[in-house]
Amino acid sequence: MLPDPNGCLAPAGAFSPDERAAVYRAIETRRDVRDEFLPEPLPEPLIARLLEAAHRAPSVGFMQPWNFVLVRRSETRERIWQAFRRANEEAAGMFSGEAQAKYRSLKLEGIRKAPLSICVTCDRTRGGAVVLGRTHNQQMDVYSTVCAVQNLWLAARAEGVGVGWVSIFHENEIKEILGIPGHIEIVAWLCLGYVDRLYQQPELAVKGWRQRLPLEDLVFDEGWGAQDGRVPTAQSERVTHSAAADNAIREGS
Repeated sequence: MLPDPNGCLAPAGAFSPDERAAVYRAIETRRDVRDEFLPEPLPEPLIARLLEAAHRAPSVGFMQPWNFVLVRRSETRERIWQAFRRANEEAAGMFSGEAQAKYRSLKLEGIRKAPLSICVTCDRTRGGAVVLGRTHNQQMDVYSTVCAVQNLWLAARAEGVGVGWVSIFHENEIKEILGIPGHIEIVAWLCLGYVDRLYQQPELAVKGWRQRLPLEDLVFDEGWGAQDGRVPTAQSERVTHSAAADNAIREGS
């Protein structure tokens, strides 16, 4: 055991089987919710827990570059939706034929339907000009903010709250609506609300947009492109748990 003269260390070790299963269940059953939000408002203590989870994310140089702009008013969300609608029409025009028709068929109503939106931003000046760990990769602050988004998303899944990540907008329009300073970067617009059903698989897979890539095609050994066929597989208890998680989704839990 490492010496700990200042009492700063805590015991480390694996979670109990039930705790471990809960973590994996949140990861496996997390979904990007686009249209299935219920109108019921989220309680303030719940919102506080989700924000605390986001704030516990790892950040390079411990710079904690994130801010969270909470948007509840329907008038503000309507202005944001109008900005999204304009950008979405531009996006639809980038596809053609069957792909465009399929794109237009997707219901993207989270901004209007979800009772809460959170604009997650990154302050790239926080921590000063030279930040530990960002000296050779200036994107590490943005990557850190994405970790905060993922923390919030997984905590929301555990709380029975759906999350939808909206990325189709012109950043300057959102900044103008919310009064966000020019040097702040918008990383995510998240729609949050209760849901009583989730897709068993990602919605874009269910609707034929793309399918999950085989993990074995994405794992290399000791160098790019090198594969020796020894991709690790999950233990049997994980496979059993995954099936239980799918059953839980079908039952609406």
